[in-house]
Amino acid sequence: MSWKNSNSRSLVSKQLTMFLCAGCFFAGMLFTDRMWAEPEPEPKGLSSIQTGTEDEQLQVVADGCDPRLDVRRDSKDIIREVSKTHNAVQTLDKTISNLEMELAAARAMQDSILTGSPISDDLMLPEPIKKRKYLMVVGINTAFSSRKRRDSVRATWMPQGDKLIKLEKEKGIIMRFVIGHGATAGGILDRAIEAEDRKHGDFLRLEHIEGYLELSAKTKTYFTTAVALWDADFYVKVDDDVHVNIATLGATLAKHRVNPRVYIGCMKSGPVLAHKGVRYHEPEHWKFGEEGNKYFRHATGQLYAISKDLATYISINQHVLHKYVNEDVSLGSWFIGLDVEHIDDRRLCCGTPPDCEWKSQAGNICVASFDWSCSGICRSADRIKEVHRRCGEGEDALWNTSF
Repeated sequence: MSWKNSNSRSLVSKQLTMFLCAGCFFAGMLFTDRMWAEPEPEPKGLSSIQTGTEDEQLQVVADGCDPRLDVRRDSKDIIREVSKTHNAVQTLDKTISNLEMELAAARAMQDSILTGSPISDDLMLPEPIKKRKYLMVVGINTAFSSRKRRDSVRATWMPQGDKLIKLEKEKGIIMRFVIGHGATAGGILDRAIEAEDRKHGDFLRLEHIEGYLELSAKTKTYFTTAVALWDADFYVKVDDDVHVNIATLGATLAKHRVNPRVYIGCMKSGPVLAHKGVRYHEPEHWKFGEEGNKYFRHATGQLYAISKDLATYISINQHVLHKYVNEDVSLGSWFIGLDVEHIDDRRLCCGTPPDCEWKSQAGNICVASFDWSCSGICRSADRIKEVHRRCGEGEDALWNTSF
């Protein structure tokens, strides 16, 4: 009896075990099916966007342009790139300057056509002139009544004939007496200048009516005409009663070629003269403040030089540049507010002997000499030969100097 009971319990235990095993198996299958169920389908287009992004990232990495990569460039490569950029900017600046110069020439010709004035042959800009680069253009301001002064300049510091042509070809220096026209077109004054020009060939005629109170207008016209005719590094204005050492002037200006906007002369800041009847009276004195004020710094009018960019600026803006009664003040005012380097060189305003002679003996040759009391060499037609003899740089200096 006890054995039967024992066998019965054993059988029940085995059946229960088999049942539990089967139940666990089916429960596991059910759990496994739920865990591996397929995810819900993605929104339309999302899958393609992700795939495309991954492809782009792979392509970027393959090309070596992954922005996350720490790219280190060699310092020499950077310097080389900076140098290329600097050269490109310089080339662009030069191109712009050339275009501005051509524009100035075109405007000068247009003005001549509109005003009915005769167009100078020089304004046609023949091909050799357009291509040639000069060091400087020296314009010697003169008047109808200054024939003796011009002859004294020709006899001293201004080369003549073939030497004047040689100076242009070999040294790149243009020298001309600058004069406009008389109030009566084709009158006796104009005919006298034309005859003198046929003899010497050293005039630059301006489309300008001569007059003492028109010096500021003449200065604008001079720079406008000169920059249209000749492509030079510098444009110089000098009075016909001043002694100039041309080789020393050229060497002085050549040192400033690196600066595109330079204004060179003996800088001064004199009083603004408000009272009528005095020399250099300023009718617009009220613009400079209270009585007793001084002008801004500007170069004295006996001799000064400006770079090509400044001459081009005057040419382009000639119609809106204000003219004061004093020509040197006008020029200085045109550069106020511009990025211009003012060079104060006292060798451009030496006194006559013994001043310039002592400096010459000391090896510091003057560029220009004159008397302050006369705003030029007093009685220059008679005295300039003496100044040239005692303060001149020597005839061979011009031809032996490299600029």
